[in-house]
Parts: sequence; C-alpha cells; structure tokens
Amino acid sequence: MNELLTSIATKKMQLDALRPISRAALLALQKSYDVDLTYTSNAIEGNTLTLRETAELIEHGITVGGKPLRDHLEAIDHYEAVLWVRELAAKTTPITEHTVCELHRRIVSRSQPEIGGMYSTLPRRIAGSPVVFPNAVKIPELMRVYGEWISQATSEPATSFDAHYRLVAIHPFADGNGRTARLVMNVLLLRGGYPPVAVRPEDRKAYLDTLEHASMKEDLTPFQTFMHQRLDATLGEYLNALQEVRPPGNETI
Repeated sequence: MNELLTSIATKKMQLDALRPISRAALLALQKSYDVDLTYTSNAIEGNTLTLRETAELIEHGITVGGKPLRDHLEAIDHYEAVLWVRELAAKTTPITEHTVCELHRRIVSRSQPEIGGMYSTLPRRIAGSPVVFPNAVKIPELMRVYGEWISQATSEPATSFDAHYRLVAIHPFADGNGRTARLVMNVLLLRGGYPPVAVRPEDRKAYLDTLEHASMKEDLTPFQTFMHQRLDATLGEYLNALQEVRPPGNETI
C-alpha cells in the first residue's frame, strides 16, 4: 500500500504541475471522461449499452434498436448527474444528506422518478450476496448521521472511498445506491484536485468482492486498496491524455 500511495502522490504532483489547463483541453477531456463514467457506472449495474452506444446517445441523441428504453434513460440521467457533480465539486458548500438525496434523484429522474431521493421502506438485498443491509426503519437516522459526517469530510482519497463504502453499507434507496455512492466519492476526489475514478466492468467482481468483504468482516483494507489502485491507474491515464494535448514549446496548459 505504501508503494501505491507514493505512486499516487507522484502522479498527483505531475498533474498539478500541468495546471492551469486550457479551457478547450479541459472540456474535451471532461466530456470523454464523463461519458466513460456514465458507461462504466451503469454497465456494472447491468445496463446493456456499450461505450460507443452511450456516447452516441449522449452526444447525438441516437438510440439503439433492441435495447431497453430504461437503459437509454439511465445513461441520460447519469450523464446529467455527472455534470451536476462537476458543478458541485467547484463549490465550497458542504455535502449534506440533502445533497446525497438530490444526487440520487437526478440519477433516476427519467428511469425511475418514483423513487428519486426517497428512502426505501422495504428490505434491500443484492442477489447472490450474503450481506444484510440495515432495517429500513433505521435509514433516516443512519442517513442523518452520514450527512453530518460527510459534511465535515476531507477531500483525501481514503476519505472519499470511505464515503463511498459508508453509503453503500446503508443502502438507503430502492435502487441506484452504487451509482450514487460512486458519484459522492467523485465529488470529494474532484474537490481534492483528483480526476474522477471509474470502476470498469471488467473489475466488477473484484469491486463487489471487496465491498462484501468490508461489510462481512468490517475490514475496509481490500476495498481501500482496490480503489487506490483504480485512482493510480486513472491518474496515469489522465496524465497521458493531458500530455497529448499539451502545447509545444514552453507553454503551459
């Protein structure tokens, strides 16, 4: 883990050295990463749209014949939620319980508007997982405590990953908990000057296994390690992308 933290710190310094980044370069990178965030976050939850199909839908409004309407609506919802997350990250106002509920509402605003921002009153389970979530009657109090905690949370990676896990462990909503938790995590990462981190479909099993381990064993070490690995990889990808658009000579971006 120490080597991983050193690698992240080094890459973060390299990223900071490239700032300020030109608006044109920044917008181009953000668009690409925001589409990728939408595709990956939805894909690990079972959405059938490919990355290309997600991009075509978001950029040109092109739907895919034979794919469920809900998959299209989820993509539009998530992308617009990501844009709101970027606005939120640029502000200094604390993240609160209300913020989390509003983020969830935006994530399901077209696909499942009836549950948007509303705490579940029913048992929540993940198919095939032994994890048991808190009784629904406890959700309001658990979320009140979570809201107080996250309003004071720092923008360090470990804290952002902890915020992710804590929300998933409460599982307050009928659906969309993972998508909401990953975007809450990314608000904190963005405020800390890090790029947003995606969990890719090929990493789904490792991701879910570490979350399950954390819940069953009360040990977040594997989950924290996994997410720090994803951050390290993302920083590397982001640096490579920025170097490609860096102007020639001594200009800064």
